[in-house]
Amino acid sequence: MERVPEVRDVRDLPKAHLHLHFTGSMRPATLLELADKYGVRLPDALTGAEPPKLRATDERGWFRFQRLYDAARSCLRAPEDIQRLVREAAEEDVRDGSGWLEIQVDPTSYAPLLGGLIPALEIILDAVDSASRETGLGMRVVVAANRMKHPLDARTLARLAVRYADRGVVGFGLSNDERRGMARDFDRAFAIAREGGLLAAPHGGELSGPASVRDCLDDLHARRVGHGVRAAEDPRLLRRLAEKGITCEVCPASNVALGVYEKPEDVPLRVLYEAGVPMALGADDPLLFGSRLAAQYEIARRHHAFTDAELAELARQSIRASAAPADVREKLLAGVAGWLAS
Repeated sequence: MERVPEVRDVRDLPKAHLHLHFTGSMRPATLLELADKYGVRLPDALTGAEPPKLRATDERGWFRFQRLYDAARSCLRAPEDIQRLVREAAEEDVRDGSGWLEIQVDPTSYAPLLGGLIPALEIILDAVDSASRETGLGMRVVVAANRMKHPLDARTLARLAVRYADRGVVGFGLSNDERRGMARDFDRAFAIAREGGLLAAPHGGELSGPASVRDCLDDLHARRVGHGVRAAEDPRLLRRLAEKGITCEVCPASNVALGVYEKPEDVPLRVLYEAGVPMALGADDPLLFGSRLAAQYEIARRHHAFTDAELAELARQSIRASAAPADVREKLLAGVAGWLAS
């Protein structure tokens, strides 16, 4: 009888997590506890045992998604809440095999309750530093501007992010509905960030098509693109991403939950992979989408027939695209080889 090969556990595969939003990283149980602590009445969609039913391919659906996110964020009101969220996010990542996490945050969203913009960022960075020491997970921060706000706000954030580059900020992003606001409106903010040594990692190619990915490359000089999956619709763009080594931070469960694709097998993981486009699988907002990092690798295995060797290559791509120091990368890459050899 032919022996069936043992399937390796993807949670044991060392990897880097490059697309995780701050509030969206929260454990559902933590959200319920904090809401009770502060007397916040959460929308019913956030209090059930199952993740909320979402669809963001139209304005109304995106507004509902943002409303749920804002309701969750309103429960983060004190430094100890921030410390708890970051520590628990780190614990979840370690459990899923992550050796490096770059968590994305717009500190202006937390500033009103934490004493202002600078105190908010310092509280977040202190929490990241503490969680990293407690869990052994390498952690850094990507400061993200909101494309629904004025580009001058983004410039302020970019300058602040650069000031804290030696305290744990490694990148600058641009999030929220990419159908609103032109990428080029934020070119100066990204120039400030790049000149300050930060990696450019704006969102693009999720709710909008390939043109939004091209805008990230042409106008913002992105080294990574948050999502980027819609590049699969343009063969020339795929070649460009592959030739330039631009990594797409692909979040399969999120893509399906928001209606970008109908089913997990519709997410173009194979198209990107076969085109040679580097990918870093990410969980995006586990609080709202119901799955964390390892589950994204399971989607690649189960719905796209990725072999263990191919999953290992995805892990390597995530590590290479990270801002981790050389020694951390080498250790993680050696761990990937060890996983494959086991």
